Amino acid sequence: MSILAWIEDRRKQKLKPELDQTTDNKVLGSDGSQGLWTRCDSCGIILYIKHLKSNQRVCFGCGYHLQMNSNERIESLIDSSTWRPLYETVSPCDPLTFKDQKTYPERLLEAQHRTGLQDAVQTGTGLIDGIPVALGVMDFHFMGGSMGSVVGEKITRLIEYATKKGLTVILICASGGARMQEGILSLMQMAKISAALHVHQSCANLLYISVLTSPTTGGVTASFAMLGDLIFAEPKALIGFAGRRVIEQTLQEQLPDNFQTAEYLLHHGLIDLIICRSFLKQAVSETLNFYKYAPFKRSGYIPTKMN
Repeated sequence: MSILAWIEDRRKQKLKPELDQTTDNKVLGSDGSQGLWTRCDSCGIILYIKHLKSNQRVCFGCGYHLQMNSNERIESLIDSSTWRPLYETVSPCDPLTFKDQKTYPERLLEAQHRTGLQDAVQTGTGLIDGIPVALGVMDFHFMGGSMGSVVGEKITRLIEYATKKGLTVILICASGGARMQEGILSLMQMAKISAALHVHQSCANLLYISVLTSPTTGGVTASFAMLGDLIFAEPKALIGFAGRRVIEQTLQEQLPDNFQTAEYLLHHGLIDLIICRSFLKQAVSETLNFYKYAPFKRSGYIPTKMN
């Protein structure tokens, strides 16, 4: 038996008891990884998870950026001991009593036990090289980072808080799109977040930086992910609205191999910079240092009436 076959066999054997004991995270990590080893999604090389985490989950073989959970991203970006979470207690409900193979509350409970989060985003404030920012980090390990009412509410509150305090907003996006279990209540978050961003950017003249990771798709791409004053992306990140197969069938055309990658979007002017994960903090810090001298900022300005 090959080592790959052995690893897959061990994963299958362990998966069921681990899900039954979701409060025990010794084997099943908060990011959903099992055991000591994992495999690169790009080149297939076997990677030791402990070493991979120390390298910010960038493959040693091909440089591919594997998914990070929200805690790892906060740790890599925010200065030590400066993170202050906001709105941690906001929790989802089941307005549509949605059910497929499982009920929506069952899926939420399973995701909450597995990740230790209430929903698919963490929001808060912290320092980046001593500069205060408002940061929102989406977590793909929580129901595919889908945007439900809680995600929309937490991001909107974060933006409004940043507008009042005169802070730069940074959102790290990783999402499959709107959460189908909440229907139109999920889709309305696109408009709600966009409206809050309009006040932050156009009325208070404050900075918003969007960081796109793989994948950033669906309603998130169609709203706040692409509204940044500056839009950064990780190398080879999947970024798009509809799926590749849907577009090909609709247009009856063969799309390029690199379609919906960060490199393709940069070439066509839809994003501003592709930055490796290890240099992201430095790039953001230099941007913030440059921006702090910008004129016309109106800290704490929120209009009471829109013209």
